[in-house]
Amino acid sequence: MARSLRSAAGRGGRAPATPRRGRPSGTTLSGSRPDGRDPALVGAVLDTVIEKSGWESDIAVRSLFARWSDLVGPEIADHCEPTGFADGVLHVRADSTAWATQLKLMAASIVRRLNDELGHGNVAVIDVVGPDAPSWSKGRRSVRDGRGPRDTYG
Repeated sequence: MARSLRSAAGRGGRAPATPRRGRPSGTTLSGSRPDGRDPALVGAVLDTVIEKSGWESDIAVRSLFARWSDLVGPEIADHCEPTGFADGVLHVRADSTAWATQLKLMAASIVRRLNDELGHGNVAVIDVVGPDAPSWSKGRRSVRDGRGPRDTYG
């Protein structure tokens, strides 16, 4: 008790000092200017993560599958669909041989349009295949040494 009276007298009769509450020492308020502690938009944070991870081309190519109709137009999208992508080659399956031929003729302009939308150099070549044809080599109506479907039509 005597000690606290002497320490209070030494401070001019003020109460004993209590630890200061509030912000820790050494920190500054952000004020009106933006700094690193301000909240950020989710899109901006995701863009930063994608860029640092090197996923730009992968995400661009994957968005090609989701946005196929918007990128090539509804008429082409009704008859052709992307089936895979590897090493700059986009694999596309057409629902008829006529559409496969048409898409092969338009491949250069489609590659140009896709690269404009997705980033230059993502798609180098379009590999177009026609529809899956039925196999005539096995089954109930197959003939050994036959010529396939041509054998049955006249």
